[in-house]
Amino acid sequence: MVRWIISLAVVFLVLAGLLSVFLQPDDLSSCGDQPTSNVGCQKVDAIVAVSGGDTAARTAEAASLFKNDWADVLILSGAAEDKSGPSNAAVMKELAIAAGVQESAIYIDENSETTKQNAENAKGIFSDLGIKSVILVTSGYHQRRAYLEFEKRTTDVKILNNPVKVDKDWSFWWWLTPRGWWLALSETFKIGFLYVVGAIGYE
Repeated sequence: MVRWIISLAVVFLVLAGLLSVFLQPDDLSSCGDQPTSNVGCQKVDAIVAVSGGDTAARTAEAASLFKNDWADVLILSGAAEDKSGPSNAAVMKELAIAAGVQESAIYIDENSETTKQNAENAKGIFSDLGIKSVILVTSGYHQRRAYLEFEKRTTDVKILNNPVKVDKDWSFWWWLTPRGWWLALSETFKIGFLYVVGAIGYE
């Protein structure tokens, strides 16, 4: 009985570790706070943050990258969750300005209701601004799927991942909560669906 419990605990921890690594790729993990001349740590054309989950945390991370000179353009994407109020992108813009980002550097997409649409609508902004490289910011559990959606639709743009590792829905300890497992497993399922049947319009 004890051996069975230990084996189950080991499987549980290994699965949690694999999911953590798989869901939240981080291309800037070996870089410092600011860009350098090192490959993979160089300044990009724009930072992109998509809304959903803890939108405020995603915006704060994107604003921090901007202020640390990772890019001169900040793109914020997301439609209104409550159609009677402002879009998520508009709210994100105000949060970014309050964090010290100049308004002239901010571009917003107020129409995207899904990750698929975030990528599709960003493609037009990328084209208009001549953007060829971006840092993509979203919550840790959402990073892999967001990257796949953007990679599929913006094939001529280099995408670097920078997940928000700690927000109100996600942290290193996600595997200790039912909410964490629901997010991890649902994202894994959606990623699998992307591979099997192509792009789908999940949030």
